[in-house]
Amino acid sequence: MAVTEAPPRELAPEPGRWNRILAWLTTTDHKRIGILYLVNSFSFFAVGGIFALLMRTELARPGKQILAPHAYNQLFTLHGTLMIFLVIFPLLAGLGNYFVPLQIGALDMAFPRINALSFWLLPVGGLTILSGFLAKGGAAACGWTCYAPLSEQLGTGVDLWLVGLVIVGTASILGGINFIVTILRMRAPGMTMMRIPVFTWAVLATSLLVVLATPVLTAGLMMLFADRNLGSTFFDPRGGGAALLWQHVFWFFGHPEVYMLILGAWGVVTEIFSVFSGKPIFSYRGVVLSFLFITALSFSVWAHHMFATGAVELPFFSVTTELISIPTGVLFFVWLGTLWRGKLRFEPPMLFALGFMAMFLIGGINGVWAASPAMDFAIHDTYWVVSHLHYVLFGGTVFGVMAATYYWFPKMTGRMLSKRLGIWHFWLQLIGFNVAFFPMHLLGLRGMPRRIADYAPDRGWSFLNLVSTIGAFVIAISIAIFFVNVFLSLRKPRTAPADPWGGNTLEWATSSPPPPHNFDALPPIRSARPVYDARMAAASGGEE
Repeated sequence: MAVTEAPPRELAPEPGRWNRILAWLTTTDHKRIGILYLVNSFSFFAVGGIFALLMRTELARPGKQILAPHAYNQLFTLHGTLMIFLVIFPLLAGLGNYFVPLQIGALDMAFPRINALSFWLLPVGGLTILSGFLAKGGAAACGWTCYAPLSEQLGTGVDLWLVGLVIVGTASILGGINFIVTILRMRAPGMTMMRIPVFTWAVLATSLLVVLATPVLTAGLMMLFADRNLGSTFFDPRGGGAALLWQHVFWFFGHPEVYMLILGAWGVVTEIFSVFSGKPIFSYRGVVLSFLFITALSFSVWAHHMFATGAVELPFFSVTTELISIPTGVLFFVWLGTLWRGKLRFEPPMLFALGFMAMFLIGGINGVWAASPAMDFAIHDTYWVVSHLHYVLFGGTVFGVMAATYYWFPKMTGRMLSKRLGIWHFWLQLIGFNVAFFPMHLLGLRGMPRRIADYAPDRGWSFLNLVSTIGAFVIAISIAIFFVNVFLSLRKPRTAPADPWGGNTLEWATSSPPPPHNFDALPPIRSARPVYDARMAAASGGEE
C-alpha cells in the first residue's frame, strides 16, 4: 500500500451546536461543500416541485382552479429556472465536489476557498430570483428562456431574475475552472487520464462545457439588463436591435447546457452498471470518446430550437442534431454490453440506473424525431416538447441523481438507506413519472400549446391533463418517501462498511465517511479499477 501523507486540513469543531454550525458555514472541505450543494439543491427541488404541483392542479381540468394567468406564468417561469439552474446542475456539481477528489486520490479541490465561494453564490442567486415574488408586478413571468421582446417589457421581477442568474452563472464558471484544474493537476501517482473513473471524465467534460458556454449566457443576461435599465437596444427591434439575437445567445448556451445536465448522470450510471453486474465497463474508451465528441458537437446544434423562426439553416442544424445522437447511442451499447451476462444485483442504485436508461432512451428517441424540421414545425411550442424535455432531464438526470444518492449515501454518511423504502421510491417514481409525462406526448400531438393556464373544455385535452396531474402527485409521494428514508437513515448509527457494494474506484478505498484528509493510504493504481484490483489481490493472497 502506498501511504499518503495527509495531515487533517480542518480541526474537528469544538463541542456545541453553534460551533458545529459555524464549522459548516466556514468549511473549505470539499466533502462538506458537496453535502451543502446537495442540501441546497434538494431544498430548491422541493420548492420547484410545489410549483409544479400547483400548475398541474390548475391544468387538471378546464376553467380556473387556484391560479390566475399571471400567477401561473410566474410559477412556470420559476419552476423551469429553479429546476434547470438551481437543482439539476448543482446536484451533479455537489456529487462532483464530494467524489472527484476522492476518485482521483486528491486531498481536496485545487482552490478550496473558491470552491466555498462557488457554493455560497448559489443560494444567494436563487433567493434573488425568488425575491421577485416580493416585487411590484411579481416574479419573472416570461418563461425560463425569457425570450425578447417580451422580457424587455415585464416588471422588476425580470431584473431580479437576470441578476440572480448572473450570480448563479458566476458560481458555475468558478466551479468549472476548479474542477478542470483539480482533475488535470491533482491526480494521485499512477492515476493517468485513461485510468480516471468515468464519473470524473463526465465532470471534466461538463466543466469544459460550463467554462465555454456559460459566459455566453452571462453576456446575454447583461445585455438584456442593459436594454431594460440603461437604454441599450440589443434585443429591441424598435431601436435597431434583433429579438432573435436573444434566442441565438440563449440557445448557444442552452443546448450545451442539456449535456451539462446529463453528462454527470451518464458517468455515475456507467459505474453503477459495472459494479452491480460484476463486470468491467464494456468499452471504457468508447465512453470517454463519446463524452468528448458530445462536448464538441453540442456547440453545433443550438439552432434546432429555432427551426420555426425561419431564420436558420435547417438542413445543417438537422444533420448536426442527428450526428450528436451517434455518440449518445454508443453509450447505450456500452451499457447493454456491460450488463450482458453479468451477475446482476437489483439494489436500489441499480434499479434507478436501469430506470434512467429506459426513460432516457424514450427522451433520446424523441430528440431524434424532433430533429426533423418538418416534425418540429408540427410540435413546436406544444406539450410534446414539455414531455421530451422531462423525459431527458427528469427521466434521465433525476433518475441518475437518485441512483447516485443510493449508491454513495453510505460513503457520505456511514449509513445505508433502507432498501425496502428505496424500492418503493423507485417504483412509485417510475410509475408516477410515466403517468405524468407520457400523456403530454398525446396532448402535444393534439395541439395543446405549452405555457397556457387554461383551455376550452371541448378540445379533448381534459382527461389527459387529469391523468398527468395524478401522475405528478404520485411523483410527489415517491419523493416524500425518499426524504423519509434519508431522515430515518440519518438517525441510525454509522454501521456502513468502507465498501458496501464491492466498488471499483478509489472512493471505496477509504472509510465511510472519509476522514478530513480523505485517505490514510492508497492502493496501487494500475488500472481504472484500483479498488477491485486490490480486492482481487487480497482474495488471491497476493501482496501489493
